[in-house]
Amino acid sequence: MILKPYLAFCFALAIAGNAVAQQATPLPTPTPAATDQQQTGDVKIEKIPTVRVRTDEVNVVFTVVDKDGKFVRDLKQEQFRIVDNNRPPRQVMNFAAQTDLPLHVGLLIDASNSIRDRFQFEKDSASEFLYEIIRPKSDRAFVLAFDETWDVTQDFTGDLDKLRTGIKAIKAGGGTALWDAIYFACREKLLKEPATTAVRRAIILVSDGDDNQSRVYEKEAVDMAQRAEVIIYAISTTLMNSHSKGDDNLKTLAEATGGRAFFPVKLDDVVAAFTDIQEELRSQYSVSYRPDQFVANGQFRPIEIVADSKKYKVRAKKGYYVPKQ
Repeated sequence: MILKPYLAFCFALAIAGNAVAQQATPLPTPTPAATDQQQTGDVKIEKIPTVRVRTDEVNVVFTVVDKDGKFVRDLKQEQFRIVDNNRPPRQVMNFAAQTDLPLHVGLLIDASNSIRDRFQFEKDSASEFLYEIIRPKSDRAFVLAFDETWDVTQDFTGDLDKLRTGIKAIKAGGGTALWDAIYFACREKLLKEPATTAVRRAIILVSDGDDNQSRVYEKEAVDMAQRAEVIIYAISTTLMNSHSKGDDNLKTLAEATGGRAFFPVKLDDVVAAFTDIQEELRSQYSVSYRPDQFVANGQFRPIEIVADSKKYKVRAKKGYYVPKQ
């Protein structure tokens, strides 16, 4: 007869445990593809599966200039036409002139032998640019030098002295791996830098545009910049009136991301290019919308933004990659 109280006690425990289990939120069971196990001695360590959340809201930053190339900052939403994958958006969520959006900027400086004779001047100009554009309390920037490889001489910071020190630390090197530098800066720096609010991601590229050492292809670098929603501004260091393959590379990067390529013919023009970029980054619009017939298939969707008035020209990225689910 001693067994009955014991069974009653076990039954009460089972009921209590079941009640707790019903209150707890069950953990998702990872699929075989999402589970990665590492064997360490006799102990298996499971990595937590990555959860990807689908979103069908598209954000586009764009610039408007008039026929004289001057920035136009006071246009309204109804003065633009947006086409996403050959169709108008299903719903426009927000439209604003985002002149004060926080900046995440990557300053990429070509340190290859091909620009050695004007290297110091370009470093000084870049240093002055960051000093003028970065607001320490809201903006962040990093400095990356590249020749046949890349070197982050200063990681993300709003400290202007640290950024200047990072620029001074750059030394001229050997070959040029332009596409590698762009790919790395977008994927490992700008895409992964945390942000508590909406930010504007940009790369300021100072280079002659040549590439003779990269392991990734041009298309891979452009695709990564588009995936990271990075605007690229390129300043050529050739200082010549003649056209080159490097010029084509810089133009491709800028046009694909909604940025702009500058081709100075003398050193003073380099300073002017930095000034123009500074003004443009504070003179842009932002629109967010839900596209029509959205499918999370990982494909590229082209976009076009056109002003109603022909006297205005809109500069925006060529499209974006849909998240795959």
